[in-house]
Amino acid sequence: MSLDDLHLNLRNLTPDDYPQLKTLMDAVYDDLGGAWPEHTMERLIEEFPDGQIGIEDDGRLVGVALTVRVDYDDFSNPHQYDDLIGQREIILNDAEGDAMYGLDVLIHPAYRGYRLGRRLYEARKELCRSMNLRAILAGGRIPQYHQYADELSPTEYIDKVARKEIHDPILSFQLANDFQVKRLLRKYLPEDEKSQGYATLLEWNNILFEPAERVLETRRTQVRVGAVQWQMREFASVEAVLQQVEYFVDALADYQSDFAVFPELFNAPLMGLQDRAAQQDQLAAIRFLAGFTERFKTELSRMAVSYNINIVAGSMIEVAEDDHLYNVAYLCHRDGTVERQAKLHITPQERRDWVIEGGEELQVFETDAGRVGIQICYDVEFPELSRLLADQDMDILFVPFWTDTKNGYLRVRHCAQARAIENECYVVLCGSVGNVPSIENLDVQYAQSSVFSPSDFSFPHDAVLAETTPNTEMIMFSDLDLNRLKVVRNEGSVTNLKDRRQDLFDLRWRDWSWKSGGRTGVEEG
Repeated sequence: MSLDDLHLNLRNLTPDDYPQLKTLMDAVYDDLGGAWPEHTMERLIEEFPDGQIGIEDDGRLVGVALTVRVDYDDFSNPHQYDDLIGQREIILNDAEGDAMYGLDVLIHPAYRGYRLGRRLYEARKELCRSMNLRAILAGGRIPQYHQYADELSPTEYIDKVARKEIHDPILSFQLANDFQVKRLLRKYLPEDEKSQGYATLLEWNNILFEPAERVLETRRTQVRVGAVQWQMREFASVEAVLQQVEYFVDALADYQSDFAVFPELFNAPLMGLQDRAAQQDQLAAIRFLAGFTERFKTELSRMAVSYNINIVAGSMIEVAEDDHLYNVAYLCHRDGTVERQAKLHITPQERRDWVIEGGEELQVFETDAGRVGIQICYDVEFPELSRLLADQDMDILFVPFWTDTKNGYLRVRHCAQARAIENECYVVLCGSVGNVPSIENLDVQYAQSSVFSPSDFSFPHDAVLAETTPNTEMIMFSDLDLNRLKVVRNEGSVTNLKDRRQDLFDLRWRDWSWKSGGRTGVEEG
C-alpha cells in the first residue's frame, strides 16, 4: 500500500457495506465464529445509524466500530455478552438508553500501524458528547490471558497489564484510550478460550454529560493547535531529522492537537551534509536541499495519518517541472491527502542567493478542524493576501517563518497580529531558533512563536492566546474557539469585516490565465 494512494474517509455504515463488513469480520474474528448475519447488521444500522462507524480508503472498508445504546444502570453492573443479544441474533439497542456500549472495533490487518483504532474511538467519544450520553461502556476481552492463566489470576493479569508489565492487544489499547477498568466480568463470552471466558468492564465517562438537558450539538467548535519552535542544529543524516520531527508530532498528538505546525525551511540544516566548500555555491546548496523534499513530504503524510493530526509542514524547497525553485508549505491532512501553498513574495536574499521564484496561487484549505490559510513569513507583511483569504471565510492563518534578527522577527510578528485583528481570525506564528555557524546562511535564528486572536472582550486583553520563550526550543499549545469568531464578526465591539466600505473599494485576485494561453492579454482592432 502506497501512502501516495491513501485517502481515508470516516463515515457511518450503510446496509450496502455488509459484504465488505463480513469479509473484515470473518478475517478478524475467525476464532469467534466470524461475522454477524446480514439481518443483524441491517437491524443495528437501522436502529442506531450514528453509532455504526467505518473508515474507508478509496471505497474499501478498512476499519469499523459497532455500537449500541444501553441503559447505564443495567450494563455498568455484572452482565454477559448474551445480555446484548435477542432472538434471531438481534442486537438489543435501547433507543432511550443513556449510555453507549462498544460492541466491536475491527481494523484490516494491512492498515494496522496507522492508529485507525484510536480514530474510531475518538469518533465514538465525539458522538457520546454530541448526544449528551453519560458514558461509553464495553466488555473487553483479554486474549493474552491464556498464556498466564497458570501463574496469574485474572485480576493479577489485569493489574500487570495496567502497569505495562504485560501487553494485551485489547486491554492495553483500551487503557491507552482513557477507558477505566470498573470490574471483572465472569463467563462474559464462554467460547472465548483465549480469555478463558473473562472480560473487563470498561468505562469512559463523558465529563460534559448534563442529565437535565438533551441538546444535541454536533458542530465542532474547539480546535487545538500545537506549534514546534524548532532548534536549528547540525544533523548527521536525513533519518536524524525525521526522527526529531516524529518525536514532536508524537508529543503534539499525545495532547490531542488537531494541528502540528513547523517553521519555514525547518530542514535547512541538511545543507550541512555537504562539506563547507560545496556550500559556498549557494544555488547548488539549495538545490541539494530540494532533493530531500519528496521524502519529507511522504514521511510527514505518513505521520499525519499514523498520529491522526493535520501537519502544517513549515516549508521546503520544491523544484517545479520548469526547473524553477519554489518555497512551499505542505498541508498534510490526517486523511492522507496533501495540499500545497507556495510563498508568493520572495525576500531579496532568497531571490539573490537561491534564485527562488514566487508562486501564483492563494487558497483557503478545508480541514476537519476549520478553514485555514498559510502564508510563509514575508507574505504576512502584505495585508491584501490575508484579506483575500478572509473573504473566503478563513478561521485560522498559519505563518511559518524564519528570521535571523529581532527586528526582522518583529516585522513578521506585528504584521501577523494586525492580520488577526483586521480579519477577525486566529493567526499562528511558528519560527525556528538556534545558531549553526558551520552551515552557510544558517548562522543565526531568532523567534518567539505566538498565537494571536482578534482584539475584543471574549479574547485575551492583549490579543495573545499563547507564546513561547524567545530563542528556546519548545512546543506551544493553544485552544481556539471557532464560535467566538462568529460572535465577534457579527456582534463584536467593532466588526471590521462587516464595516468595510465596499461601496468605495474592493479587492480581487488578478486572473493570470493568459500567461498559459487562456487569453492573449492584448486587444486587437
